[in-house]
Amino acid sequence: MPPSSRPEVFPVHTPAASQIFTTVLSHGPLTRSEMAGRTGLSAAAVTKAVRPLIEAGYLVEDVDEEARRALGRPANPVRVDGGRALFLGVKVTGDELIGVLTDLCCRIRVARHLPLTDRDPKPVLAQIAELVRELLTEADGFGVRVRGLGLAVSGDVDRAAGAVRYSPFLEWRDVPLAELAAMTTGLPVTVDNDVRALTVAEQWFGAGVGLSDFAVVTVGAGIGCGLVVHGQVVAGAHGVAGEIGHVAIDPAGPLCHCGNRGCVEAIAGEEAIVAAVGEAAGVQVADAAEALAFAHRGDAGARAVYARAGEAIGRGIATVANLLGPELVIISGEGLAAYDLFAEQIRDAFAAAAFGSAAQCAVRTRPLPFEEWARGAAATAIQSFITTDQN
Repeated sequence: MPPSSRPEVFPVHTPAASQIFTTVLSHGPLTRSEMAGRTGLSAAAVTKAVRPLIEAGYLVEDVDEEARRALGRPANPVRVDGGRALFLGVKVTGDELIGVLTDLCCRIRVARHLPLTDRDPKPVLAQIAELVRELLTEADGFGVRVRGLGLAVSGDVDRAAGAVRYSPFLEWRDVPLAELAAMTTGLPVTVDNDVRALTVAEQWFGAGVGLSDFAVVTVGAGIGCGLVVHGQVVAGAHGVAGEIGHVAIDPAGPLCHCGNRGCVEAIAGEEAIVAAVGEAAGVQVADAAEALAFAHRGDAGARAVYARAGEAIGRGIATVANLLGPELVIISGEGLAAYDLFAEQIRDAFAAAAFGSAAQCAVRTRPLPFEEWARGAAATAIQSFITTDQN
């Protein structure tokens, strides 16, 4: 195993230590009294949790010597030392691998793209190993070890088992990806659904910091949704919580690849839009960029397709708001390139379908490059490192 990838366990595996560390990670620097206020822990419990984390170098206390001399024992802020550990994140798409090397604060240090030559699990694993080797070489230049690898894959992913149950874009079923990738790379591996991974990054490091209830809806090749309820990313009993792409809103609508009709994804997913624009225009449309060009040139049929897609997305978001009552819904994904064509329909459909005070949920767009999805994968690896007992 390369020196940069030798495993090291987090110094303290207690609920209090994890809570304190993630609080400082997301909100820091914080004084000990501020930690107590945010977590509800006693001053003694905070001190007990902070001490070993400082001794191990994961937390750093910023001491103001002048204030110390003047006041005796001032309240010093404590922050996470982002350079204390490195992590890898890889987003697996149907066409390429996007890999990032991040620090402990999930700041991207290096990003790499690698085209996929084959979607079968074995060659994909070989290419993941190739990308990991390249990133580990980059990590050696930082002089800090890589603690874990996160892999983000679309579809039905069982994080606890480390398995991809079904990924329609890769055409995978029951692939034990975490086990296989760990054997191939020698790293601790976390595998999660790509939208849930992105949601972890938004919760800890992005637009969801400080919110106890919010959702991330992604628009693109598929329609995904990550949910945070009472401060926890929700996967559900079977790992498919938040699949609003497969909420049927039109029983007589187009056939979805899941087998049902009129799903949000069958109307607003990239493949569905391309097919519908081609049918409306009476020509073969090659891809989403060409479909978008038709609409932007003013083709009435193409614009109607995007309007219908916006209505479907708005109704899907309203379903989330009605069921869970989040404070915020973040819309992201590559499909935002067409946002000007369906923004009004999303707003109108959401307002019409949201029940009562659910309509008070804020809806905002947040365009994110694919590197951010890989960063989400790294965030799950950081999360596993902090919260999982590896002894």
